[in-house]
Amino acid sequence: MRRTIAIIGAGPGGLILARILHLHGIEATVYEAETSPAARKQGSLLDIHEHNGQRALKAARLHDDFRHLVRPGEDAKRIVDRNGTILFDRSGQTLSPRPEVDRGELRRMLIASLPPAAIRWGYKVMSVSLVANGQHEIVFANGARTTADLLVGADGAWSKVRPLLTPARPVYSGTCFIEIACPVADRHRAVIGTGTLMAVAPGKGIIVHRNADGSVTGYVALNRPETWVRLVDFSNVSKGLGIIARQFTGWASHLTRFITDSNADPAIRLIHALPPGLRWPHRPGVTLIGDAAHLMSPFAGEGANLALYDGAELGQSLIAHPDDMNAAVAAYEAALFPRSHAVARRSAQNLDLFFGPDAPASVVDLFDQFA
Repeated sequence: MRRTIAIIGAGPGGLILARILHLHGIEATVYEAETSPAARKQGSLLDIHEHNGQRALKAARLHDDFRHLVRPGEDAKRIVDRNGTILFDRSGQTLSPRPEVDRGELRRMLIASLPPAAIRWGYKVMSVSLVANGQHEIVFANGARTTADLLVGADGAWSKVRPLLTPARPVYSGTCFIEIACPVADRHRAVIGTGTLMAVAPGKGIIVHRNADGSVTGYVALNRPETWVRLVDFSNVSKGLGIIARQFTGWASHLTRFITDSNADPAIRLIHALPPGLRWPHRPGVTLIGDAAHLMSPFAGEGANLALYDGAELGQSLIAHPDDMNAAVAAYEAALFPRSHAVARRSAQNLDLFFGPDAPASVVDLFDQFA
């Protein structure tokens, strides 16, 4: 009997899971709230790691296509203090084990690897529930409904599927981001170098990347309570950016210009995380991958990599257990929990290193380990 698989979310994890199943003749449908692949800007660059993200792409037979997307040398890193003094400066590598790719290009590659009918765009989940025969019903905002023998939550931080398995919810880490972007400018090129600039100090930072066209994207990071965050109003953009810039009073002007020159549509994004070591008891017919399973701060650089790896591992487990979907999910989860725990713990530690009392020296020490 054909078993139905519903994947909620067309991010890297959900797409690579569908791709691996498709390669082995197993049908799965991805349901995505966005109305099209172009509905939302997908962010800037991702570094894809050999030990997990690239292994997943090889399992999906997409590694060669991925290599065509790589931007050689853009993994360069520069760390400076509040005065702009360079403390660490590593040039980019032509053959990096963690090559940089554009997030949007990676997603387009994954989408193109699937039959068009495999992804349903404009399907925002309103509710999920257990129904007869161990299936789960999904109700969408557009009025559609469907049932699935296996429901996979690949739907990110605020997953609608997660509550079926655990009451755990993401918790504010104490750090917030404000996106910034600057047009092509020679004065920014000299400050950043050829890759990413990290200007950090206790409780704050400016982290930006120079794109291939010379433009700059990145974010301001601040350790602030939610009560402070709620008071910042960006309805007047220049006034809002002025408030953010004042948090960096005394910093070198060539660093604060990344804020005052920004032409991004600014908004504050709170960085949330699930508890490291989150587990849930196995429940037939439902599981989680990616941020839905182990949301963490971005300071281990593993979010997209883990999502890709989760999707590939679940797909391969389903292929290895063709007649027992529950055994496949249980085997996947048994490996998922310790793997994600270790990375989530490191991510939380790195967040403290970036904006804790010893920054920027603690960040230099961290990158010296990689160098």
